[in-house]
Amino acid sequence: MQRRTLLAAPAFLPFAAQAQGFTPQNPECIAGAAPGGGFDITCRLTTRMLNETGIVTQAIRTQNMPGGIGAVAINHINAQRRTDPNVIVAVSTGSWVNMATGRFGRFGENDVRWIGAIGADYGVLAVRKDSPFQNLADLVAALRANPGGVPMGAGGAVGSQDWTKAALVARSAGVDPRRMRYVPFEGGGQTLAALLGGHIQLAPVDASEARGQFEAGEIRLLAVLSAERLPGTLSAVPTAKEQGFEAEWPIVRGFYGPPQMPDAAYNFWVEAIRRLTAHADWPAQRAAQGLFEFNMVGAEFEALAKRKTAEFRQLARDVGLVSQ
Repeated sequence: MQRRTLLAAPAFLPFAAQAQGFTPQNPECIAGAAPGGGFDITCRLTTRMLNETGIVTQAIRTQNMPGGIGAVAINHINAQRRTDPNVIVAVSTGSWVNMATGRFGRFGENDVRWIGAIGADYGVLAVRKDSPFQNLADLVAALRANPGGVPMGAGGAVGSQDWTKAALVARSAGVDPRRMRYVPFEGGGQTLAALLGGHIQLAPVDASEARGQFEAGEIRLLAVLSAERLPGTLSAVPTAKEQGFEAEWPIVRGFYGPPQMPDAAYNFWVEAIRRLTAHADWPAQRAAQGLFEFNMVGAEFEALAKRKTAEFRQLARDVGLVSQ
C-alpha cells in the first residue's frame, strides 16, 4: 500500500486566504451506510478533528444515509445537491468497485469532485470467538468441501468490496466465488451484529470495523488482507499470504463533493483535508480508529479514483460480473 505524506500549508498563510474566502454554512458529512461502519468512522473522525483543530470552525454534522453502501448518497447528491458547497461524502475503495459494477446506477467516477484521502484500512476475515474455524486453512477446507455451506455476509451485494475480500481467498483456494453463500448488509455495524448473533459464520469486513470486537475478545480474525502484518493490536493476526493464499485488499478512505461544487468550496475542503493530515495530532487520532497513513488530495486523488475505478471495471468484466 502506498503511503504518502503531503507537506502542510505554510503556517503564515491564513486558511481563509488559501480557500479564496469561502466559509461553509452548516457543513455536513454524509456517511452512506448505517452507523458503525467504515463510512461512519471516516465522517465522524474527520469532522471531529477538523473542528477540534480549528481547521474548520463551523460545527460539522454527520448524517448517515444507508442504502446500497453509498448508492443512495451519490444519487441524493446528484439529484438534489449538485452545487452544494457545504457537503462532503465519505468514500472508499468499495465505492470505486460499486461505480465500476454499475451499483450506483448511472452515476460514476465523473459525477463527483474528488477531494482527498485521510487514511487506509485493510480487509479482514472475522468469525465468532467460538467458531470452529481456528485459522484460514480451516475456512478454506470448509469452502472446498461445500462452497455454499459457510454462510457469510457483509456490506453490499455480490460483487461488492466486502464480497470481493472473501472471493479473493476463495479463488486463491480454487473455489468458484460465485458459489459462496453470501448475505448483504448495510455496512460493518450490521454485519458484525449478525456475526455475533449467529446469523452468519464469516464476516469479510474492514480492520477498523472489527477492531473493537476483536479487542473485546468477541471475535477471532482468521486473516488480514495486507502485504504485511499490521502494527498495534492486530499485529498477532497473520496475513492471508503467510498462510499460503494470495489475497490482499487495501482500502483507501476519503471524501468526494458534489459534481458542481464551486471551485472556492472545493479548494476549501481540499485544503482542510491537507491541513488535517499534516496536523501533529492527526496520526494518533487516526491510529486510534484503526486507520493507517494514506494522505492524498486534489488532482492526485482524482487521478487515483479514476484509475482504480477503471481497473475494477475491467476486473468485473473479466470475472463476468458485468457485460463486456
